[in-house]
Amino acid sequence: MTRYLVRRLLFLVLSFLVGMLVVFLLLRVLPGDPANALISVNATPEQIAAARAQVGSDQPVIVQLGSWLSGLLRGDLGTSFTSGAPVAGDIAARLAVTLPLALISFVIATLLGSVIGVVAAARARTWYGALLGAITQLGIAVPVFWVGLLVVWLFALTLRLLPSGGFPRDDWADPGAALSALALPVITIVIVMSASLARYVRSATLDVLDSDYLRTARALGESRAGAFFAHGVRNAAVPVISILGIELASTLLGAVVVESVFTLPGLGALLVKAVGEHDYPSIQGVLVVTTALVLLIGFLADVAQRLVDPRLRGSISARGGQA
Repeated sequence: MTRYLVRRLLFLVLSFLVGMLVVFLLLRVLPGDPANALISVNATPEQIAAARAQVGSDQPVIVQLGSWLSGLLRGDLGTSFTSGAPVAGDIAARLAVTLPLALISFVIATLLGSVIGVVAAARARTWYGALLGAITQLGIAVPVFWVGLLVVWLFALTLRLLPSGGFPRDDWADPGAALSALALPVITIVIVMSASLARYVRSATLDVLDSDYLRTARALGESRAGAFFAHGVRNAAVPVISILGIELASTLLGAVVVESVFTLPGLGALLVKAVGEHDYPSIQGVLVVTTALVLLIGFLADVAQRLVDPRLRGSISARGGQA
């Protein structure tokens, strides 16, 4: 297991470096110049040259890359072209909205999706088991922005229970107001994510319920539920863990849509603003953070799978011994 962790960490670092290289080069290949964020339409050649020198776009690409990577190693993501503020500070402030939104939604959706999936599998031959399966299929098919609009119409406009959007100016100084602002976005993500998770949990649970070892446990006198929780949960959890990692990463990356619907000042909103203003340091900073988070989530999901399933640890040890 130790060798696997070392190899996986090295692969994580290498993947991150490759991702950063791709992000940097793609932004430089796209049409336009970073200096356009600082100049007006009628700028003179002298003003354009001064703006290019200010942002460093007049230097060779390899020099720009080296300067950016050296700052990245120091934790310096650069300075925004438009606001003049450090990009790291902007991102930290936006993460205070995006991370709670993603984590709260993930926890609730995981619990709800797991319960629905297990019940739908255990009662697959009943009318309500089939109904749960149909509802989850519908939840997957509905776009998240449409769910958000329906949630706003019901809870904010019709019932007037929750705010339709926005976030307190003082952020988390008033936790109650902050949680109230996140309530509808969380409900939106939970509806979509729990429907998707329930389908995977249902499929994994059906495979376990039809397995030979579970039938053997029941033949030895255990109840169906007792046999499942004693012998089947771990096996059913292995494929679901990788899906959980994908869903959490998708929630972070899909924050652009949800934050746009509910006008939340999160990481997605910062990325949209930076793209509109051609603010390259902010774009790069957001992509650096999101790439790092996605890679870290994948790493943790892989480790969790091996902790849950001893067979994976055994296969790793066997390969290490043969080597």
